[in-house]
Amino acid sequence: MKSSKLIKSSTLNQSIMDTLLLQCKHLSEFNQILSQMIVTGFIKDTYAASRIHASSISSFINVHYSRKLFDHIQHPNGFIYNTMMRSYLHRNHPEETVFLYKLMLDNKKSVYPDGYTYPLLVQACIARGSVLEGKAVHDHVVKMGFDSDVYVRNNLVNMYAVCGDMVDARKVFDESSVRDLVSWNSILAGYVQMGDVEEAKVVFDQMPEKNVIASNSMIVLFGRCGRVDEAYRLFVEMNEKDVVSWTAMIGCYEQSGMCQQALVMFVEMNRKGIGIDEVVAISVLSACSRSSLLETGSSIHGLVLKTGGLSYVNIHNALIHMYSTCGDIAAAEKLFNTSSHTDIVSWNSMISGYSKCGSLKKAREVFDEMSVKDVVSWSALISGHSQAGMFEETIALFNEMMVLGQIKPDETILVSVISACTRLVALEQGKWVHTYIKKNGLLVNSILGTTLIDMYMKLGCVESAEDVFYNMDNKGVSSWNALILGLAMNGEVEKSLEMFSEMKKSGVAPNEITFVAVLGGCRHMGLVDKGREHFDSMINTHKIEPNIKHYGCMVDLLARAGLLKEAEELIDSMPMAPDVATWGALLSACKKHGANEMGERVGLKLIELQPDHDGFHVLLSNIYASKGSWEHVAEIRGTMIENRVVKTPGCSIIEANGIVHEFVAGDTGHPQIHEIEEMLDKITERVKLIGYSPDTNEVCFDIDAEEKETTLFRHSEKLAIAFGLMVTGPATPIRIMKNLRICNDCHALAKLVSKAFDREIVVRDRHVFHHFRQGSCSCMEYCISSEIGSPTANRASYTSFAREQ
Repeated sequence: MKSSKLIKSSTLNQSIMDTLLLQCKHLSEFNQILSQMIVTGFIKDTYAASRIHASSISSFINVHYSRKLFDHIQHPNGFIYNTMMRSYLHRNHPEETVFLYKLMLDNKKSVYPDGYTYPLLVQACIARGSVLEGKAVHDHVVKMGFDSDVYVRNNLVNMYAVCGDMVDARKVFDESSVRDLVSWNSILAGYVQMGDVEEAKVVFDQMPEKNVIASNSMIVLFGRCGRVDEAYRLFVEMNEKDVVSWTAMIGCYEQSGMCQQALVMFVEMNRKGIGIDEVVAISVLSACSRSSLLETGSSIHGLVLKTGGLSYVNIHNALIHMYSTCGDIAAAEKLFNTSSHTDIVSWNSMISGYSKCGSLKKAREVFDEMSVKDVVSWSALISGHSQAGMFEETIALFNEMMVLGQIKPDETILVSVISACTRLVALEQGKWVHTYIKKNGLLVNSILGTTLIDMYMKLGCVESAEDVFYNMDNKGVSSWNALILGLAMNGEVEKSLEMFSEMKKSGVAPNEITFVAVLGGCRHMGLVDKGREHFDSMINTHKIEPNIKHYGCMVDLLARAGLLKEAEELIDSMPMAPDVATWGALLSACKKHGANEMGERVGLKLIELQPDHDGFHVLLSNIYASKGSWEHVAEIRGTMIENRVVKTPGCSIIEANGIVHEFVAGDTGHPQIHEIEEMLDKITERVKLIGYSPDTNEVCFDIDAEEKETTLFRHSEKLAIAFGLMVTGPATPIRIMKNLRICNDCHALAKLVSKAFDREIVVRDRHVFHHFRQGSCSCMEYCISSEIGSPTANRASYTSFAREQ
């Protein structure tokens, strides 16, 4: 608009002004019209002023400029006030909306609020999240006589509902003499937002007209609460469906893990020609991710390209996530590198994708390139290292994050770090993390609580584990399982079985893992009748089909009790092929009970079936050695050498002052080995005074007795005990983790050391904890038998590494 085209002052009227304002597209043009109005005095006309002020509420005019114009209007009416209040509300300045209302009340002689003023005020209260201000506005509504206005009342219902005050929302709704469709949708939306299914159903059923919006809201609510059947039934009953209806139902299936149904419905939606939106595209891509359906995900990618949906950054991120989760990291990488609109979610998706594919180096490179990192970035990297078994790096990354102090750890990070502490026997670091959780008042939910229980139980701290359990508000089946299994592992089988009874009384249904824990407890203490009872209960009462672990526990229980024939018959009756542990349990029991004939038969059969398994060779060799059949021992050893079968060396780990020390049998590489040997001599001297006699039967070599005794004293757990006595205080339990079962001689010595030196010693072997106190052990001698070689990889003879606290 050129200035030469402006209407002369004398000819400016309402019609011409309205025409000019309709054509106005720039601030300079608006200023020319405003100047004409000021020059002609037309601005003093309240109606004309309201028209130009209403036009100032445009995207190209700043809200503060509109306010200046408002302040120069001599007699602003209610419409002008409402226009200015609406402008502030839409431009995210709700506090100014409230201020203008106060200004309106100050000018109540010339202007009054109307039925449009209060809805604007209520919306401002919603934007500010202030239910107190909302109640004050409600009082004004009643005082000014607008409480019967259905538009005002609907906004009040919505305000209370959005702010979570459903009592007042329902009160306003129930007191309304007139209710329209908006009234019903507003109160229903409140219950949907609160997740109150039953009240929402009552309102929905009472609605005089069930429109699409209300039905869609109910489908969303049913989906959120896992009531998929009700959601689908409502979906089918709908006479009219829009794209939101289909999206809600597909999302309902996806959220409930019913990914196949979600994809089938998406195909049906597409077949009917209903256009897909951003939400449904993300839902189906998520379903593909969860089901690892790469080909289907790629097809959806093609459909998204046809509809132009790739311009949405959320869909772009969902595709990156889908490809990386399904293992096609190259496709995810291509999308990421060629995109012009990535955000922090895109970067996090790539870190997570690289981590899941084991490319942790690339994950770290992407992480380091990020200018801004959030908790998800750290979580993806830390959990990726933990899942890859890189536990030292997991803790190092966590410490790095905590030192920076910019991010607080979330549940995923804490679970990853606590799990790493468990695997590394880093009890002090684990305690530090737990203390951090308590000091910061973080919620210990079922997952985090179970991880803490598992850590403390596996590190022999039973009381700490119980404390975590009893302080948890929500105990899921996994929490009960961790407690029951942990108590059994730590020798408190009676208490473990009591907690199993408490679990059932509390209404938590046991699962397969629960019965592995229960049967394992019976196995540890030789409770044959109890074991049979629980095994039968699992099948007949709880309708749980036994798996190989349940059979393994029963075989071990029967075999340890000397019921070798029954144990072998149970193996023969198993509906699946017995695994290494099951045969190993029988073979181990043969040695324990002197059933050399069965042991030889089972051992030879197993070596034939699995010639690379070191444990079977070792046990069979031990059986021959116990009979003095040194020729057969030599033959077995020769076979092992020929087949390159290496016996896994006994390895013991102990943490002292934040440093983890690792010993193997015959270790001479520790920096303090001379002091350790001196302590071993001191230990030998003391324990022999109270009855210790070396069990040289544990040494399966054809050597003299003195040499056997020397060999016995080089076992890894003895070296760790000696080191523990040297470096820990008298009140501190000596905690040792061993990769194999503790042998009879080491078990006997540990009992006597606990008495002679008045120390508590906790040894966790491959199967169970041994708590040694004052000359006795928590296992009550039942768990002692020959070791079976562990399939884990050989370790270096000695390593130590600092854990920064």
